[in-house]
Amino acid sequence: MLSIYRKEINAFFSSLVGYIVVGIFLVAMGLWLWVFPESSILENGYATLDTLFGMAPMIFLFLIPAVTMRSFAEEKQSGTIELLVTRPLSDWQIVGGKFLACLTLVAFALLPTLLYYITVYQLGETKGNLDSGGIFGSYIGLLFLAGAFVAIGIFASSLTNNQIVAFVLATFLCFFVYLAFDALSRLPVFFGKSDDIVQAFGIQYHYESMSRGVLDTRDIVYFLSIIAVFMAATVLTLGKRRW
Repeated sequence: MLSIYRKEINAFFSSLVGYIVVGIFLVAMGLWLWVFPESSILENGYATLDTLFGMAPMIFLFLIPAVTMRSFAEEKQSGTIELLVTRPLSDWQIVGGKFLACLTLVAFALLPTLLYYITVYQLGETKGNLDSGGIFGSYIGLLFLAGAFVAIGIFASSLTNNQIVAFVLATFLCFFVYLAFDALSRLPVFFGKSDDIVQAFGIQYHYESMSRGVLDTRDIVYFLSIIAVFMAATVLTLGKRRW
């Protein structure tokens, strides 16, 4: 698995892909946090990073599928998938290596946003008047969210040999799992506690819980389950080639 991980990381940073992903994320978040008047910290006068944790999932909906679309689609298109699956590696090791490499790239994109935290920490009327524990919990929630989107994106890439199709499919699946259940829970057919149950199937419900800085075991188990389900589905898709 480590060899696959190193191969993928080298592929990201030996080309423009890694730098473009990190650059787009940072530019987008910088504009939302500091430039656009309706969300600018400087305009609103509140020293908070709520905008970062509110907008990051929307950017991830498009950015992470762009990272994962080449994972298996490119291998199939170039014919190197046959070499990959005949190496002395299990399908789980191959999928795990690609998953960790994509997640590492997203983590690299998040790392410079700590500068935003330091800046806001200094800008408060009372220096350091921030809920640092809550912000730390929100970062953990963002990493779990990224892990779920990466698992979904890799699964979409394993279904096709066309990177554009993989991107569109991954974006749709991420959008559906993130937002659709919240929308469905508002339909009049659900009442009592049934709407809460439907809402709890969606990623948004659990991400918003973690973004408040509360690390609930149920939310962590949910994210780990989503990651495991889509990684298992990817392994099954790869296994079909041997059948």
